Amino acid sequence: MNPVVDRRSFLAAAGTSLAASGALRAASRPQSNKKALIGLPVEETLRKMKDAGFDGLEFDIRKAPPEMIAQAPHVAAKTGIAIHSILRGWMDFNSSDRNVVERDLAAVEESLRAGRRCGAGAILLVPCRIGGMPMPAPAEFDIAIDETTGHLRRVVAGDNAPYRAYIEAHDHAVDASRDAIRRLIPAAEKTGVVIAIENVGNNLWRLPGPFAQFIQSFDSPWVRAYFDVANHGEYAPAEQWIRTLGKLTAKIHVKDWKRTPDGRRQSADIRDGAVDWPAVRRALDEVGYGDWFTIEGSRGLPLEEQSRRLDLIIAGK
Repeated sequence: MNPVVDRRSFLAAAGTSLAASGALRAASRPQSNKKALIGLPVEETLRKMKDAGFDGLEFDIRKAPPEMIAQAPHVAAKTGIAIHSILRGWMDFNSSDRNVVERDLAAVEESLRAGRRCGAGAILLVPCRIGGMPMPAPAEFDIAIDETTGHLRRVVAGDNAPYRAYIEAHDHAVDASRDAIRRLIPAAEKTGVVIAIENVGNNLWRLPGPFAQFIQSFDSPWVRAYFDVANHGEYAPAEQWIRTLGKLTAKIHVKDWKRTPDGRRQSADIRDGAVDWPAVRRALDEVGYGDWFTIEGSRGLPLEEQSRRLDLIIAGK
């Protein structure tokens, strides 16, 4: 097998193989079309969410004191709001300081244990981030990767010398992430909580093929993707990401984005931006997605309006 995979052939192969693959066991799922928000398990907040039509919470554990984490299962049960996932966020697995790496591994393990206590099916993990060097513009990316290592062979067509530092940092982050996550798989299996990897603001896996290859490289039901609908619309449409990831997707964030008149990327309330929501819904149906729909952003809208717009998205409108 040729170890170098270009963008087009990888996306075609990944989309076909992931759609047909039965190798990965899905984690236990709630009924499809459940609606959730990100936040903290505060009783008053959860009651307001429930009244507005939401069913669940993604617990942002980064902002929670220990006593809140301990009480979270009780508060969730009392209010009838399920804690379906834990937001762990960025980890510096590519740090040159081994103490930082070990600290972050311990934090993820504690998040997995918290997820088990709360009844969550997954934790959201962003394993590394890189930056501070020249990188291609979104439209310039034309990635080829080594199928065996996941390393970049190129990031643009033509001369890649200007992006050598980016390629090296990317490959180091891929290796560091893979090593760390492999160490965490036994804890995920023990707790019954999936490690769901999100790709956001970390300048890695800019196209869906390389991201799918990284997730699939673990060949484990305990490592899957947490896909944010708005994170990578500049690089490929959300529906392409969804079809390429296929059954590797554990959960999704419902978010929108748009461009300003001068071409800058900007956040938008859901259904007010560039995301083609009917196309996203069709793609989710095609890959058999049946988990939660969690809004990220749109906090300027009343809860009832967020709920109404999410109902429309779920309905494919």
